[in-house]
Amino acid sequence: MASDTVIAWDFDGVLNQNIRDGVFLWAQQFEEDLGQSLDVFTKHIFRNDFDRIITGQEDLRDRVAEWATMVGFAPGANTLLDYWFRKDALPDPAVTDTLDAISRNGVRQVIATNNESRRVSFIEREMGFAKRVDRVFSSGRMGVRKPQPEFYAKVTETLRVSPDQMLLVDDYAASIEAARDAGWRAYLFNDETRGDILESLRAEFLNA
Repeated sequence: MASDTVIAWDFDGVLNQNIRDGVFLWAQQFEEDLGQSLDVFTKHIFRNDFDRIITGQEDLRDRVAEWATMVGFAPGANTLLDYWFRKDALPDPAVTDTLDAISRNGVRQVIATNNESRRVSFIEREMGFAKRVDRVFSSGRMGVRKPQPEFYAKVTETLRVSPDQMLLVDDYAASIEAARDAGWRAYLFNDETRGDILESLRAEFLNA
């Protein structure tokens, strides 16, 4: 019989290993590939009000289009977003294999991510995660982000489960703390804990 637990996976830094030593890997060849300043791009895109984009109050494409006009990037915003999202697509085989194995065992799984809507659509369609999890919960669609308590409440309300049925795997300590405050179980995922976490998940949901 399948467990009544719902596993909620963070995306970047957990299912998707696109960060190394605090640096996003998509940016490594930005200047070589596009002939544009990475510093100018990041300062324009990730300025202090980036939460407006993360929570769906502003369209990421509009801000990228502003940058493209400002620096004279002729290919335009859509080309830049496609480049960015594809360079940022680095799923972790060990983690995704665990996810898939647990799914085959009948356990419900979702993604819970702080991402805006355009990238979430890419994650679902081009990266294929819409077929691998029951649902993708994202800050851009929900209007709230982790670690805000409302994020966790909306997830449990939508799934029609109690908080103690939820298990979050996340690489951000504040998100873990907030999940536990909301009554969820939670694992803090990092290079030191990843092996133990994957082993624990397999033991609980595959070998029980």
